[in-house]
Amino acid sequence: MISTHYFIFFFFFFFSFASSHDTSIIFTTLGRSTYAFDIFALPTTHPQTEFQLTDGNSVNFNGHFPATLPPSLLSRLPDDDSVNSGKLPFHLIYVTERNGTHHVFYDAVFHGVGERRAILEFPSQTESTRIQVPLVGFEQLGGRVSMKDKPSLSGEFLVYVSTHEDSGVPRTSWAAVYSTHLGSGLTRRLTPKGVADFSPAVSPSGVWTAVASYGEKGWSGEVQELATDIYVFMTRDGSSRVKVVEHGGWPTWADEYTLYFHRRCDDGWWSVFKAVLPKSGGLSVDSVSTQRVTPPGLHVFTPASSPANKNLIAVATRRAGSEYRHIELFDVVSKKFTEITKPVSPHAHHLNPFFSPDSSWVGYHKCRGSGNGRGSDTLLLENLRNPIPGISLFRIDGSFPSFSPNGDRIAYVRLPGLYVVNYDGSGLRQISSRTAFSTAWDPKRKGVIYTSFGPTFASESTEVDIISINVDDEDLSYKQMTIGGKNNAFPSPSPDGKWIVFRSGRSGHKNLYIMDALEGETGGLRRLTEGSWTDTMCNWSPDGEWIAFASDRENPGSGSFEMYMIHPNGTGLKKVIQSGTGGRTNHPYFSPDGKYIVFTSDYAAVSAEPISNPHHYQPYGDIYVIKSDGSDIQRLTHNSYEDGTPAWGPTFIKPVDVEWPNCGHPCSFEDCHWLNVRPNASVMDASFGLGSAKIECAQ
Repeated sequence: MISTHYFIFFFFFFFSFASSHDTSIIFTTLGRSTYAFDIFALPTTHPQTEFQLTDGNSVNFNGHFPATLPPSLLSRLPDDDSVNSGKLPFHLIYVTERNGTHHVFYDAVFHGVGERRAILEFPSQTESTRIQVPLVGFEQLGGRVSMKDKPSLSGEFLVYVSTHEDSGVPRTSWAAVYSTHLGSGLTRRLTPKGVADFSPAVSPSGVWTAVASYGEKGWSGEVQELATDIYVFMTRDGSSRVKVVEHGGWPTWADEYTLYFHRRCDDGWWSVFKAVLPKSGGLSVDSVSTQRVTPPGLHVFTPASSPANKNLIAVATRRAGSEYRHIELFDVVSKKFTEITKPVSPHAHHLNPFFSPDSSWVGYHKCRGSGNGRGSDTLLLENLRNPIPGISLFRIDGSFPSFSPNGDRIAYVRLPGLYVVNYDGSGLRQISSRTAFSTAWDPKRKGVIYTSFGPTFASESTEVDIISINVDDEDLSYKQMTIGGKNNAFPSPSPDGKWIVFRSGRSGHKNLYIMDALEGETGGLRRLTEGSWTDTMCNWSPDGEWIAFASDRENPGSGSFEMYMIHPNGTGLKKVIQSGTGGRTNHPYFSPDGKYIVFTSDYAAVSAEPISNPHHYQPYGDIYVIKSDGSDIQRLTHNSYEDGTPAWGPTFIKPVDVEWPNCGHPCSFEDCHWLNVRPNASVMDASFGLGSAKIECAQ
């Protein structure tokens, strides 16, 4: 049930935003536009052809093959000869990000005896029939946008992660496990209040659910392996919750008393462990025995147990000499690996395996690329459902976007290079091939953009300078605005077009300065902030009265940033918000009316185990808006990726996706950098049958 308190909050928040309606917010998510994930499957014996099980619509991932179907789903399947004459269907539960938000879908794919190379890729009437049922999404959770993850079906109950409830505490994850009764729609929270749970797995009987969880200790800011433990509780209502393993994630049940899970070991390798629970007596960490089952010398993670053989697991691996993660089978008794995906698809990442009920198939997700008959579907602009009506929300395939003064054009960077595109995706032009970051349009001189040329994430003395470019000039003339290259960046012009505030490291510390907008610092320069800390990512308010910026001044050098505001004359310094102790609040940008600020933050911590996704430097950022007085914070995006560099424009962009005009670059994302394996890495323990040599730990 949705609380009355939620509707009261939404009512006041909706009407407080009335003056900001008919505008648009745009932001970036590193690599997300190139994922194009679909669920695929391969037979566990003699794999030859990958079968694409999902429909190529948006991003589809983290699948589950249910062992049985409840009456509420069976009643929705057709009962006719065209279906019943086909082979047995794949029944699939999975997460999809279609229609601008996360949903959990059920698909049944019936297929006949067609001769196509992959008859499941895009079903036709004669060869395949797809039955598709949305199970949980925006509508089922009271109209609240949220992330969904790791679904599984147990009887009539769908068990999954959702972030639709505010934790109420800054820098605390909203991720919690819920169960939804598919017949009635009744949803129950299984995770205790004040606790975050990830990666749920339901036992074969359905009685128990295991999760990776912080318990009550909370998130400490990890971006690689989360410091989670394994807990189990009653699936029925979340009761009888107990910690059974310290230090572990991604649990999977082999039987009612055996769990597999992964952890990063002291030798640097990710490995899979087995936990054996007692059949009698009290259940606790002390009563559970654990054993490492996969060897050092390669990374092994995200295990899935075989329903037909409790000594067989499917795992994702990163081996020495390989740039890709692949799916392999591992026999925990013989300690033998069997490659599944590499012989079939060697140059692609394969993520998060799962078995069919009879263990004859293993599923996973990967980028579908452009070989599916539909093109790449790579999006330049992806529309997302915004919890604030009347404001378009878009993800752009680039970084540091900004709107032209009338909102008809967008400037952004896509390393390397500076680009300009019309808000409808037409007229895309590369303005410069140099490494640039941050963009801002001059409010008075048409076509003038300010940006910074030079390395990102660099020291105070690094050669970075601010330049202005007239993108309407046939020669693309530009002017260097700063001198000396002491990491001058993040320019933002005043609304009257006379001044530019920017960040500079010229004093040995990154502080804010204001210079002349026409001539640059040679035409006038003064220091706005001063201290042995970092003030950065500044943005001038539309009325000219305030400059918002991010700063670590409360704990210099810690990496913890809060949002502040200051008058252009250096008075009135005040903190707007911080994420929490040790948190990050960055990239503030005023709404066109100046009443609100959009920004990125780890205010809601991390929402999933980072290793289950491709690479993100900061897999915890979400986009928020807040009143400029620091009240009424509202979360806009929910996912396990890194959302950042938002901008707010004066034009309402039609809420539809815009594809890349040249089909984009599908599958160009990277695996987690911290999973890199050195070529000479091997193994010391010859008992695992992989040779013996020096161990090289993950970097």
